[in-house]
Amino acid sequence: MSNAWNQTCRMKRFTVGSMTTPKFYGWWNKRVNDNIPGPKLRASLSKIEEMKRRVEELEVTL
Repeated sequence: MSNAWNQTCRMKRFTVGSMTTPKFYGWWNKRVNDNIPGPKLRASLSKIEEMKRRVEELEVTL
């Protein structure tokens, strides 16, 4: 199903071609990027905590 949808989208972009506007390209890029999952909040927090811990370790050694 996903493959068929991708082929349809590619064909639409191919057939429309030069008739697209900058506004359409902006919308299309936003639509595509919305499907990309962002970083998980928990993973981000754990990385921040790890960085804080390392900074504290460096401060202790200096």
